[in-house]
Amino acid sequence: MSAQKKIAVIGGGSWATALVKILCNNVPSVGWYMRNEQAVEHIHKFKHNPNYLQSVEFQLDKIEVSTDLVKIVEPADIIIIATPSAFLVDLFEDFPKELLQDKIVFSAVKGIIPEFNAIPARFIHKTFGTPYDNIGIICGPCHAEEVALERLSYLTIACQDEDICEEVAELVRCRYIQATVSDDLFGTEISAVLKNVYAIASGICAGLGYGDNFQSVLISNAIQEIENLIDEMSPIHRDVKSSAYLGDLLVTAYSKFSRNRSFGFMIGKGYSVKTAQMEMDMVAEGYYATKSVMEIKKKFQVDMPIVEAVHNILYERISPVIEMRILTDKLS
Repeated sequence: MSAQKKIAVIGGGSWATALVKILCNNVPSVGWYMRNEQAVEHIHKFKHNPNYLQSVEFQLDKIEVSTDLVKIVEPADIIIIATPSAFLVDLFEDFPKELLQDKIVFSAVKGIIPEFNAIPARFIHKTFGTPYDNIGIICGPCHAEEVALERLSYLTIACQDEDICEEVAELVRCRYIQATVSDDLFGTEISAVLKNVYAIASGICAGLGYGDNFQSVLISNAIQEIENLIDEMSPIHRDVKSSAYLGDLLVTAYSKFSRNRSFGFMIGKGYSVKTAQMEMDMVAEGYYATKSVMEIKKKFQVDMPIVEAVHNILYERISPVIEMRILTDKLS
């Protein structure tokens, strides 16, 4: 059934590239929207994305890549959005909203929409009128770079509709991808947002010279903060020790491929936020998420000292040395 459905991926970055690679294992064709015209031309000519995961070579007879968003979305049954959250509002500003109303829409964004302090599921529901049962998330623990290398990786597919959840899981399963399913749409999505903030904290501490002993304490406190917030926002039974929560946090906080950890590391080494962003030339979702999570945690009255510390460093320009020294007395 899944193989007969038309799939579209929206985004031109590493995760979009990895998803197109994965999907091509299981479906006859994939529609792929990219904003960058030069990148589209490059793919048509040389069979790989010039900017991300350049080792991935595509079968051009299995993908239709275009800068025309409507052309890619309109015929598709399942849409996977893999565009950085900070760009989503602009991306869909002139898009005919009714086109997504009856589609199955999954997010691989792993960020928060800064204009609304909203997770992607809520943004999709409010913007397009898509029912929550038709909305899902694709999350880790998984880095696109290891997918490109075809190293064994695990994805979590979350949706409130069990049949849709399993259908999308089948779309991504292959020799090097295992997929588990979950009905915790909101918890997994909120956790996927928060883990980027904690990865920045981990990077800052590494940049300041804190060792593995402190990092273990930092991350064990981080998963407690995640649990406290998602339980307040979406009070259902869940096990945050499972891979969708703790596993995703660990790989993002520790991996050399983690852009949020790399961003934090540069901050810890003394880079300004602007300089670190320019140096990376990639979006660190945790930077935007930090400000929004501060607003959310105030609303739900949840104590989150690690988030507060990252916010003070990034937005209040408090010295990382001072802020992290204060944080060490709050952790246990």
